[in-house]
Amino acid sequence: MEDKDKSVTESKGKAKSYNQVKNKTKKDNMVGNDKSTSAIEEREDIVIGRNAVIEALRGERTIETLYISNSKLEGSIKTIVGLAKENKILIKEVDKRKLDSMCGGEVHQGVIAKVTPYKYSEVSDILDLAEKRGEAPFIVILDEVEDPHNLGSIVRTAELFGVHGIILPKRRSASVSTTVYKSSVGAIEHVKIAKVTNLNSTIEELKEKGIWIYGADIRAEEYSYQVDFGGPCAVIIGNEGRGISKLTVEKCDKLIKIPMVGKINSLNASVAGGIIMYEVLKGRLK
Repeated sequence: MEDKDKSVTESKGKAKSYNQVKNKTKKDNMVGNDKSTSAIEEREDIVIGRNAVIEALRGERTIETLYISNSKLEGSIKTIVGLAKENKILIKEVDKRKLDSMCGGEVHQGVIAKVTPYKYSEVSDILDLAEKRGEAPFIVILDEVEDPHNLGSIVRTAELFGVHGIILPKRRSASVSTTVYKSSVGAIEHVKIAKVTNLNSTIEELKEKGIWIYGADIRAEEYSYQVDFGGPCAVIIGNEGRGISKLTVEKCDKLIKIPMVGKINSLNASVAGGIIMYEVLKGRLK
């Protein structure tokens, strides 16, 4: 088959992952501004934004206090107040300056929820969910994805495409935080996320359970649309700049790539993950 895809050939013969770019100073610039993570972005005890707060109210996390703007109680704020009252949650009306100070100036849309820290799942919980649904396990593994916006976007997409759970390493990875919660538009409440000490050991354990491991990597010989994802599978998405680590690549049963015909030879981590998650779902709906 003639290969017109530019993802196959790299300058100077060097293979790169989807998440690498030619200039490290412009790493992952397809997401927007690459600001350093603030203390607010890393907080795990507040949820900001209307949609995110609504999902928190509908989920299993304990909300200690709901702070709402005293200027206007309209639109979805009424829904939020109604849900809070149903759950007997303390509601405090405060001025906009108070809300601004609580979230460091982030866009809060007039509402902030003070919550208990996110409770991570175990890998066994993810597998149990697949069994409960009578479905072949569908897992996303993130190999040191560090940008909280990417993690949030991946969680949102994973929820929409029927992923049973996401696995993260405990070190060198974004964690569930205010930014992740807001970027996921509250989908974090509906997706199981497990943190593991040794990602490669966890991959081996999944393989022993009959789960096929796919790595998204430009060095692959097979395209994602050519793969039969009908059986139990886990898809690995690599770091924004380095891609999947060498040891983790060696653990993969198969590497897969996404067709690309443009001049830029990389995709944002969350975009690459979304495309492959779609391919898995599409294959399972046939």
